[in-house]
Amino acid sequence: MDPAAVVVQALVTGAGAGLGGTASAAVTDGYGALKHVLARRLAGRHAALAQLEAIEDGSAGGTDGLIRELVVAGAVDEQLLADARHLLALADPEGAGSGRT
Repeated sequence: MDPAAVVVQALVTGAGAGLGGTASAAVTDGYGALKHVLARRLAGRHAALAQLEAIEDGSAGGTDGLIRELVVAGAVDEQLLADARHLLALADPEGAGSGRT
């Protein structure tokens, strides 16, 4: 899976767990940290920031635009990818271990 897609999947998973009230403190903290880093890296990219907020609101229709923005901005590095994978593992240990990420 494309690194930007993994990051967006982690955002959607973390936000969904938070909206559903099922998130542990580690998931909530990991999601908040990932979102904060992305918001800084996407500063000035208003469409991308709006998509980032829409994920948290649960109103994101699709994620392709945000994935594209992450790629164009060069926002995903190895550390961010590792953080995203860690968040996925925390939020869905069975999924992360089964190769879905």
